[in-house]
Amino acid sequence: MKLNESQIEDLTGKVFRTIISNGKDGILQSELWKELDLTSRDGSRMAIRLEKRSLIRREKILESGRWTYKLYAVKLPVETASIDAAPCLTCPVEHMCSLDGSYSPTSCNLIEDWLINSFNANVNQKPQKAPAKK
Repeated sequence: MKLNESQIEDLTGKVFRTIISNGKDGILQSELWKELDLTSRDGSRMAIRLEKRSLIRREKILESGRWTYKLYAVKLPVETASIDAAPCLTCPVEHMCSLDGSYSPTSCNLIEDWLINSFNANVNQKPQKAPAKK
């Protein structure tokens, strides 16, 4: 089946969104093709197309005794979750806050608590590394 240019662009977008959704870990080419029900030929063409546009990078790796590519997005979307709960966004004295004022970000307990809670939440979300086998 021959795809027209519009269908190719739609499929390219779908491939790119799937790569992005795998974040910093990337995705194996073979997994991507299976997930999107593509032939390896069509999938490779899509990946090369995205690589030529500098949207992804392809890294050759040895996986289960076979050479393949791992696909990574060059730039990932910015996550705003880290600032969603920032106290400054709803602070009643924000308009009076400055570095040299009576209300200052350098001495704000709300910012301090928010930073500590954000840090602790981030540390708890990171997967723990398995101990090395001996």
